[in-house]
Amino acid sequence: MTVKLTPYITLEGRVKEAIPFYEQAIGAQILSMMTYGDMPDLPGTFTDDLRSLVAHAKLKVGGTELMLSDAPGGSPAGNGKRVTICITTNDVEESKRIYEALRQEGQVNMPFKEEPFSPGFGDVTDKFGVTFQIYTELED
Repeated sequence: MTVKLTPYITLEGRVKEAIPFYEQAIGAQILSMMTYGDMPDLPGTFTDDLRSLVAHAKLKVGGTELMLSDAPGGSPAGNGKRVTICITTNDVEESKRIYEALRQEGQVNMPFKEEPFSPGFGDVTDKFGVTFQIYTELED
């Protein structure tokens, strides 16, 4: 049996804006994307705006995956639907580059610096409200 954890981000109508941002900031690549309009048997009551929202997207980031979707109708993502993602590299400069990219128009929660547990660590909430911990772990 194989078990893996995949972070899943739910946004409020901004996935199509978030994907190019994550492509640039963390080197993400789109593996698949489906809008609500692409889904079979979608009720005729769904508006064109809802049809254009992303129902499911899967991105590849390094050796892992990241999934995203828009909340139907752009409704708020409530408590318990938030996620923090830890991005680990083995290079302080790459960690700092990712941190700097993600903090653009976002909020610094913890400045990127050397910590007792990591030669380069920082915590930032990006402009989409997703919190990332950038962690550097050097190989022995």
